[in-house]
Amino acid sequence: MGLTKSDLFTTAQNELANTAKVLGHPARIAILQHLLQSNSCINSDLVAELGLSQATISQHLKELKNSGILQGTIDGTSMNYCINPEQWKNIKSVFNQLFDQHICCADEDCC
Repeated sequence: MGLTKSDLFTTAQNELANTAKVLGHPARIAILQHLLQSNSCINSDLVAELGLSQATISQHLKELKNSGILQGTIDGTSMNYCINPEQWKNIKSVFNQLFDQHICCADEDCC
């Protein structure tokens, strides 16, 4: 398969696809779930929590931060990460709009 022809799609479709791609790794989902459950900023406790190497976690945190899902602040020599509430709200809204487009078939013979 060749390069994706992103110019064939709307900006909204491309943004949704990019967000889905960022969310498409189980380590990133685990990081987000940990942040959501702890309801606080995190730094180095993910290594013990997830069982992944620091380098691996750092790469996933970087991807989540570059996408805007996470925001980070420098605390001495380490970074503290937390969910970006505005971006989280936006992502939730965009995915809900997509999912809400589905109309369930009342007919049992549907597909």
